[in-house]
Amino acid sequence: MDAIKSCFTTYGFAPIETPSFENSDTLMGKYGEEGDRLIFKILNSGDFLRKVDDALYTAKDSGKMTPKISEKALRYDLTVPFARYVVQHQNEITFPFKRYQIQPVWRADRPQKGRFREFFQCDADVVGSKSLWQEVELVQLYDAVFTKLNLNGVTIKMNNRKILSGIAEVIGAEDKLIDFTVALDKLDKIGEEGVKKEMREKEISEEAITKVQPLFEMTGTAKEQLDAIAALLASSQTGMQGVEELNFIVENVAALGLETAQLAIDVTLARGLNYYTGAIFEVSAPEGVSMGSIGGGGRYDDLTGIFGMKDVSGVGISFGLDRIYLVLEELNLFPETASANTKVLFINFGEKESLYALKAIKRLRAAGINAELYPDKAKMGKQMGYADKRDIKFSVLAGDNEIAAETFTLKNMKSGEQDVVDFKTLLIKLQ
Repeated sequence: MDAIKSCFTTYGFAPIETPSFENSDTLMGKYGEEGDRLIFKILNSGDFLRKVDDALYTAKDSGKMTPKISEKALRYDLTVPFARYVVQHQNEITFPFKRYQIQPVWRADRPQKGRFREFFQCDADVVGSKSLWQEVELVQLYDAVFTKLNLNGVTIKMNNRKILSGIAEVIGAEDKLIDFTVALDKLDKIGEEGVKKEMREKEISEEAITKVQPLFEMTGTAKEQLDAIAALLASSQTGMQGVEELNFIVENVAALGLETAQLAIDVTLARGLNYYTGAIFEVSAPEGVSMGSIGGGGRYDDLTGIFGMKDVSGVGISFGLDRIYLVLEELNLFPETASANTKVLFINFGEKESLYALKAIKRLRAAGINAELYPDKAKMGKQMGYADKRDIKFSVLAGDNEIAAETFTLKNMKSGEQDVVDFKTLLIKLQ
């Protein structure tokens, strides 16, 4: 978290927080049909069935009953609550507004590796600017964070919703754009045949499915892929605009360079969220790590419009904190210093000795040293065993003799060496 926060701050983002729950109508309908199903609803307080009449209750239609018994829901992501926040505080905000947010979100999903019902998202968004330089900067921000975490070999995959709209237009499936993108977005999970099967189920024609075949087989450099897409979308103005936008980002990222991440075009990347309108990003873990995406984001041209504030463009990216943690753990990338452990444990010999110890502990803490007193007057072996199991490097013993002489017996728990020292020497040795 500290590594990510420091990068956010370096790039000019300021922190905000939003409540854990929102009004249901703020969240519903913003994430597509699948997203709506995964939103945790909160039952109304008190007698939540009082607004349900007998006919509705007997019909057992959950879709119609839910709005009557639940008016609030846990947030599904941080972007929609952020859009609501921007509209609510529009008169106090200076635009372009750059914010970051690190908070938990909830999804009524089936828990499995890398998929949780509650997890942290770390978002960085800019609203109030249509400039594509923001996308260029966000790619660099991804790279900066993963470089700081020593997580090499991460791939930032990129596409553009305008390209997907252009493809739907060219194959004659404009009216099925949402179904088309939702199915395409599952390519890495269900494979090419699975995607085609879902498209057929959504009544996308065989002719249209045949026309999108080149998407599944596209390879080569970012430039080669964009040239191939441009040839496919020559008749679509929207699609060509998407190609131009991606070209701008790719060329400028290449000119600026990346430290450890690599940027790749993935024309099958759709991200199943309805609010994206331009560039879309998804970050995959290094090769050999079995984990889904560890980040994602994109541009949304009118997300605030749903709350009554029109024509405010925004773009943002998100880091999947819990998944990144699992990847770092799997690759053994956590430095030992990451666990801010207690450095010194004072042994408890009784009330008088504890007070003497706590006076010293207070001064050590003021000097920035993690120190604590064992809470109970237990057997010495038990207290030393506790320090051992917690991997505490030093212990301090202070009984009658030490109190009388205003000294401390400092023991190195690794080597077993011990010295009788005054407070000034104790501080220097622990530092």
